[in-house]
Amino acid sequence: MVFLIEILNGTHETVAYRSMSGVRAFINRDAEDFPLHWHTALEIIHPVENEYTVKTNGEAVTFYPGDILLIPPGELHALLAPAEGERLILQFDHSLFAGLEGMDFLLHSLRPCLLIRRCEQPDAAAALSELLQHILREYMGDEPFREASVRSLLLRFFVLLGRTVVTDAGKFPLLSPSKQQEYIEKFMSVCDYINEHCSEPLRIEELSRLAGFSRYHFSRLFKQFTGVSCHEYLTARRLVHAERLLLSPDLSVTETAMRSGFNSLSTFNRLFREKNGCAPSSYRSLNRGVMLDMEEEKPRETLGPGFAAETKARDEK
Repeated sequence: MVFLIEILNGTHETVAYRSMSGVRAFINRDAEDFPLHWHTALEIIHPVENEYTVKTNGEAVTFYPGDILLIPPGELHALLAPAEGERLILQFDHSLFAGLEGMDFLLHSLRPCLLIRRCEQPDAAAALSELLQHILREYMGDEPFREASVRSLLLRFFVLLGRTVVTDAGKFPLLSPSKQQEYIEKFMSVCDYINEHCSEPLRIEELSRLAGFSRYHFSRLFKQFTGVSCHEYLTARRLVHAERLLLSPDLSVTETAMRSGFNSLSTFNRLFREKNGCAPSSYRSLNRGVMLDMEEEKPRETLGPGFAAETKARDEK
């Protein structure tokens, strides 16, 4: 039996890459549920027999054989297994592909999770499933260069996924194919720029000039491409950056807010609570394995640590 969670501290799972650096793949048949947790690995779940359910962002997502669910790094989630079933699990360190154009944007597109359903996207689901099966065979085998083979297959998987998410989704359906590609490349570059500079005071005028559009057309096209406004995208990136900084015991919540691009602590606290269901200090405590005072908790089903509990305001210093 393969145990899905081997090292758990509070809600933080440390993925043990035992057989191959940065990659872990296996078939899981456990009928056991797994508690709310998060990890820095990107996780792919592909049911082979029977359905499987993942809870994330306050919602339960049930998916079936042939479907593929991707959970990006840092997202809190719980797993609910049926009495019988089998699913392929793949976890890997996404930094293996750090710096590749478009990967940061693709990771953002996965949040809070991305589900490829076989009944809705049969061709993409079948091709991605075949790559996952090939990855598992290489991972479990003993052929020379198996690690290089697994990484190359993973890269093919994410190229196909990226093209499915970005190109095949018809982001700019009224444009010619060549013009669509031009716009896609422009807005992927803008998203990469935002990801790299999210802690800086970015202005929409600066970003629109970078893309070569007027402010009005940039705002409209950006939302058409990403599904959210430029301000919402930037705020989401800053919150992800803040979540990482909160894991450092050396930074106060105020310092975390400032280093993440927020000029107002109260605004940071409000937005963080809206996203995670708890105050930044509580998020830090939960992810360091510290129990909260239960008398101060108010239950709330949402994405935050412990699916969680929204705590009363605490000393943020």
